[in-house]
Amino acid sequence: MTELGEKAVVLLSGGLDSITALAIAQEQGYQCYALSFRYGQRHSAELNAASRIAEQAGVLEHRIFNLDLSLFHSSALTNHELPVPEAEKPGIPPTYVPARNTIFLSVAMGWAEVLAARHIFTGVNAVDYSGYPDCRPEFMAAFQDMANLATKEAVEGRHITLHSPLISWSKARIIQRGQQLGLDYAETVSCYQADANGLACGRCDSCRLRREGFNEAKLPDPTRYQLPLS
Repeated sequence: MTELGEKAVVLLSGGLDSITALAIAQEQGYQCYALSFRYGQRHSAELNAASRIAEQAGVLEHRIFNLDLSLFHSSALTNHELPVPEAEKPGIPPTYVPARNTIFLSVAMGWAEVLAARHIFTGVNAVDYSGYPDCRPEFMAAFQDMANLATKEAVEGRHITLHSPLISWSKARIIQRGQQLGLDYAETVSCYQADANGLACGRCDSCRLRREGFNEAKLPDPTRYQLPLS
């Protein structure tokens, strides 16, 4: 447990992993400030979920940061002309957004400094994930080192700690931990191409990993799908 009143910035996408990271931070006693991003992604359903989750969780503040990563035309998440892949293939998928976690963590680092918060929580996972290079433990460790060189707070001796409690967990373990924490995963949206009502496609990489996680956890999948899955 942390000292009473210690602040943490939590990256909250509205998906399964980020809500679990938030719940873990709160269980550990942190006063949580949630940070989400409107970055030109294909839909707003996940952001809508993040707003609901932040309110239900009782975070001290929830901010949505606006930036346009559609400049990076190479990603299927920000370029609507590129199809989201629905078949598993080797290599880093086209849903990878260049430098996304670096940018998100940099904004979180800045807000943490303003808040005098020495902790940042993410739901980054390097086991059941899509192979993004900025989800690896090496990257997260390197970013923490950079943060403690780049900020006034750290230079004056108040170092920032980057927490990624899920980074080595399987999706099944994440879901099981969330159940222990009493989370309602029906409130979350993970799908890359969810519709306006937050209904998941059931075919993209994110849906596949999520569905496999519930199967392996031997728990019913509460995800709301656009069409019944065969």
